[in-house]
Amino acid sequence: MQLRYNYRAYPDTSQCRALASAFGCARVVWNDCLRDRKEAHAAGLAYVTSAELSRLRITQAKRTEERAWLAEVSAVILQQSLRDLDTAYKNFFDSVNGKRKGRKVGPPRYKSKKDTRQSIRLNTNAFSLQGDGTVYVAKVGNLKVTWSRRLPAQPTSLTITKDSCGRYFLSFVVDTEPDILPELETDAGIDLGLSAFAVLSDGSKIDSPRFLRRAEKKLKRLQRELSRKAKGSKNRAKARIKVARQHAKVANRRRDWHHKASTQIIRDNQAVYVEDLAVSGL
Repeated sequence: MQLRYNYRAYPDTSQCRALASAFGCARVVWNDCLRDRKEAHAAGLAYVTSAELSRLRITQAKRTEERAWLAEVSAVILQQSLRDLDTAYKNFFDSVNGKRKGRKVGPPRYKSKKDTRQSIRLNTNAFSLQGDGTVYVAKVGNLKVTWSRRLPAQPTSLTITKDSCGRYFLSFVVDTEPDILPELETDAGIDLGLSAFAVLSDGSKIDSPRFLRRAEKKLKRLQRELSRKAKGSKNRAKARIKVARQHAKVANRRRDWHHKASTQIIRDNQAVYVEDLAVSGL
């Protein structure tokens, strides 16, 4: 079983520049490969293989003046960006053909440096855990990490993410055995609602904390300040980060509360029954 563990990272100034370069190079490889495949499809040509894209958009591109800066980052990051594009296409094709269940998946889209989330993925050839608690990333250096809990095993991959607030996170994928809880004789049904977050079959009610409502006053003030800043100015960029940080605080509180509530329900019951309902439509 694969589990994902997330930790906050604190790169220094030079490491932030190196990560920004890595984000940009991975984005360029993704966009170049996606453009080649879209142009081939529009011209009625065969699907461009990953081997051909790797040769054209990574190996040969490094030797040109326009893309010489691709050599400044680890080749693992560039190859992984191409693999992620292959995965995106596979998910799209499987969704169209009905092989993938759930919500429909759209085709891959171009990435922008203005996206609120920037990320790169690495395998074990490009990172390692150090004895002093830092994480070494190829051509970036040793990243300082806040370890909220230990990893149960050696990670198989690492995703480095920068969010809209400018925060950095390391996400490790670990292969581990499932932790099976002791069996219980109780079960519960859950009815989701609007006035209350949920009502259990035993009559107990879980009230919704409404984190966004509590933060609306401060959010309105910050958004008014943002709207008054001139577009493209540094002050507008600073105001945008303040708004993003406030939204992130609300999202973190909500995620923490959801996790604690769901964990408590799971630990108290052997089986949990939920109605087949489109929660996003509530």
